[in-house]
Amino acid sequence: MIQEFKSKGKNYLIGLIWFFLLLWPLLGIHSDGTLSFAKAFYVWFYIFCASIIVVTVYIIHKKGLTLPLVKPLASATNKIYGYAASMPKPVLFIIIGVIAFLFPFFTERYAQDTAINVLIYICLGLGLNIVVGMAGLLDLGYIAFYGVGAYTYALLNTLYGLSFWLSLPIVAIFAGIAGCIVGYPTLRMRGDYLAIVTLGFGEIIRIIFNNWMQLTNGPNGILGIKPPAALIPSFANGFSFEYLYLKKLHYLYYAALLLAVFTIIVVSRLSASRIGRAWEAIREDETVAEMTGINTFSLKLLAYATGAVLGGIAGAFFAARMRFVSPESFTFIESAMVLSMVVLGGMGSIPGIILGVIALIALPEVFREFELYRMLAFGASMTLMMLFRPKGLIPSKRMGVRSEEKEE
Repeated sequence: MIQEFKSKGKNYLIGLIWFFLLLWPLLGIHSDGTLSFAKAFYVWFYIFCASIIVVTVYIIHKKGLTLPLVKPLASATNKIYGYAASMPKPVLFIIIGVIAFLFPFFTERYAQDTAINVLIYICLGLGLNIVVGMAGLLDLGYIAFYGVGAYTYALLNTLYGLSFWLSLPIVAIFAGIAGCIVGYPTLRMRGDYLAIVTLGFGEIIRIIFNNWMQLTNGPNGILGIKPPAALIPSFANGFSFEYLYLKKLHYLYYAALLLAVFTIIVVSRLSASRIGRAWEAIREDETVAEMTGINTFSLKLLAYATGAVLGGIAGAFFAARMRFVSPESFTFIESAMVLSMVVLGGMGSIPGIILGVIALIALPEVFREFELYRMLAFGASMTLMMLFRPKGLIPSKRMGVRSEEKEE
């Protein structure tokens, strides 16, 4: 183990020095022009101690010295999975459904607001899962379709007075068309080239939102968007139906829950279909899939369009919930966050992605008191996950292993 420390020590020390050189300008240069080193060194020292612990644990784990601790934990985890797997699926779904339905009755506004964010990102994560997890296409501009859905509903509602539910099919069509427009010229590329081009298209769409003053009102955004509404029975003057806008958080929670359930059903059915199998074949080896008769280009375009539709629907709900949209909500960092949820949870795994969304959206709210260091903790947790569980929290059962991975 000492030899392992020596082999990695040089790069590790160089990395720590570079980190201090990056950290000091952020904490040591003050607005009044004065310089200091104490605060930067204080934060760096804590990170240094934490990184020493992480590296030590990683090397011990690689050497197999953690087996006495890992084996009981793994067996307990397997037992829990076994109990969950043995439980009939309808019973499990009913339990989860009852908990989700009763959630607003036992929580406050803050928890309900966080839950709505989680449900929106579940829709986004599962939509991106079709592109990245099933079809194996690295998309760094996915948030653009989220923006297309939000602006489409905003314009339909403010200019033409269409309600949220009537606008959803039109939003889906426009988002699907946007997915095809972006996908058609890019999907003949692979790997890093595809990622760079999708990143460029995502930024192009955001800049269009920012500069098209006549249609999108530019950086000022669009105000006055109405929330979703529902027809409820009224017995005030006999029996009739009343049009109720869902402005309260618990009403919006149920609308978001409905969209999330719809998205989960769509993605699960697609995953079990012949189209889902074909996407997975393309993900594992596109050349072999094409040789077996799969029209790879058409199916990749379909994956792009389907993911865009689900992202657009989530964007429409985002606009209806906030009642305001602007280009600042659809930046690259949002695409990176959604992609992180998919990778963290497990590409191609619906329960994994739901868990990944909860980990990246709900847990930071729990640790809001440590606001200055939340992103630092986020980066550290992602690094640990990639070291110890590179396939995600709940990896997909149908994820193949490539030959280069077997050699490692």
